[in-house]
Amino acid sequence: MAAAGPGAAGTARVSSGRELGCVPEVAAALGAVARQGFDFLCAPLFHPRHRREFRLLPAKERPGPQTRSDLLLAGRDWNTLIVGKVSPWIRPDSPLEAVRRNSEAVWVRVPLLAPEDGREDAIANEPLPNEGDGRQEERTWHWWNNFRTLCDYNKRVGLALEVGPDLPSAEAIDRWLGEPLRAAILPTSIFLTNKKGFPVLSRPHQRLLGRLLKLEVQVVLWGAPHHEPKPLSAYLQYLEHVGQNRPPPSAYELFARGYEDYLQCPLQPLMDNLESQTYEVFEKDPIKYSQYQQAIYKCLLDRVPEEEKETNVQVVLVLGAGRGPLVNAALRAARMAQRRIRVFAVEKNPNAVVTLESWQYEEWGSQVSVVQRDMREWRPPEAADLLVSELLGSFGDNELAPECLDGAQPCLKAGGVSIPCSYTSFLAPLSSSKLYNEVRGCRERDRHPEAQFETPYVVRLHNFHQLAAPQPCFTFQHPKPDPSEDNSRYRRLSFPVAVTTALHGFAGYFETVLYGDVTLSIRPETHSPGMFSWFPIFFPLKQPMAVQAGQTVVLSFWRRAAPQKVWYEWAVTEPACSALHNPAGRSYTIGL
Repeated sequence: MAAAGPGAAGTARVSSGRELGCVPEVAAALGAVARQGFDFLCAPLFHPRHRREFRLLPAKERPGPQTRSDLLLAGRDWNTLIVGKVSPWIRPDSPLEAVRRNSEAVWVRVPLLAPEDGREDAIANEPLPNEGDGRQEERTWHWWNNFRTLCDYNKRVGLALEVGPDLPSAEAIDRWLGEPLRAAILPTSIFLTNKKGFPVLSRPHQRLLGRLLKLEVQVVLWGAPHHEPKPLSAYLQYLEHVGQNRPPPSAYELFARGYEDYLQCPLQPLMDNLESQTYEVFEKDPIKYSQYQQAIYKCLLDRVPEEEKETNVQVVLVLGAGRGPLVNAALRAARMAQRRIRVFAVEKNPNAVVTLESWQYEEWGSQVSVVQRDMREWRPPEAADLLVSELLGSFGDNELAPECLDGAQPCLKAGGVSIPCSYTSFLAPLSSSKLYNEVRGCRERDRHPEAQFETPYVVRLHNFHQLAAPQPCFTFQHPKPDPSEDNSRYRRLSFPVAVTTALHGFAGYFETVLYGDVTLSIRPETHSPGMFSWFPIFFPLKQPMAVQAGQTVVLSFWRRAAPQKVWYEWAVTEPACSALHNPAGRSYTIGL
């Protein structure tokens, strides 16, 4: 079936439709379901009489159209109020040629669990790869995966999940959340009755519906009411109740609204001067700068004893000062610690330097010196006690913090401190038809034909399934223990996968220790609450890779460093080999 357009993004209201098995007159049926409170009507495309094979009389010579005229409704009403339903007797995979020819598919609806008695068509009798028990939850996903693969992951092919009384395992439900879900079909028979006689869902079904609604699916209700004398509108009222009682969006979700699964190129602050709007977005983060302030505060207390607080002036280098938020954090930390500091605000972007000079003239005074230079080339008039920077990208090192801070390390006196003092990147395998199609659509005429699959993207992950927990990839420390050490890295990571699925790429995260026990993280398990300065990064695969339950995904990942550029290369080696992505940085590099 094909779904009508979704409701407004981010609203609590549930877009609900009514499915009918037979609709003699479209306008009348549409009016009836509208009066009941439904937003759209789900109706069969074909009349039941066409179930008989057309090659036989009398159906073969029956006059008249197979379906309704498009003049019955205005075009806008067809698009928004009617969902075309493929009749259940249509079986395009039937072993019988006559039945196949008599069948056409628009959308195939997929049950969460396969019926125990199997399906009449041939696909139900196919053995599952490495699945001797033929589990119901595995079989239904294979139906869907085969169908969308045959359609070459067409973006117009969506999924309507039919929810039954029994639910699959938590892992199997998670897997569906990485698919292009458009609708949830709820039969009235799965509703329970509460003490007042109203229809309700079990708690597991409520949790499932809540997770589906976060993906803005539409809900299709079908079947006769089972809670007489309660009207059908009682089911709708309950669905609205579930939608309105979902947890309120977090600050992160509110900030990210509208950016879900939207691919962005990672910043290259060394090659490009950031725009004022970009700085403004970063500066609104309520968590990052308070954590930096806490880290600087603790560092100053550790470095300056109480008896020296009037005489010991700590020299602080703010590297990549932008429009001044880290300078302000350092000044606030010094006041809170009752310690004295002298600050050099180093920034190469001439546009940002104008703002820094305004701060210096109007607020900071002689306590702060503004320096318009590349941090790797400038040397201060006196060695620094503390280097402070916010050079981290979504993957930790992907905005070249290692190279920048290595270049500035000679500015730091022996025993000096860097904030951050270390950071670690993480990778996790994921499945997402949405992201795969988004990447596929990024092809550009003048680039390598598969360059879009050899480029990492910053993205607010939304419609995805993470197949295994993230594992640490690269770690960098500052000041660097061995200044001669190369910043090239290699890691081989193994991820055990619990369910049969399709692998589309890898999500990247990072954690950083600013100072002592003060940290920042975008790794899901340790994400700093309320922080929104960074979205994850996504490393795609050129071709989706089938992975069976119990198999292990093995990823080889490289960070390559050359005098003028840095780039990543990656390849899957198990359960099958992928191509090596971005060899020699042919599609994506980060310029030094």
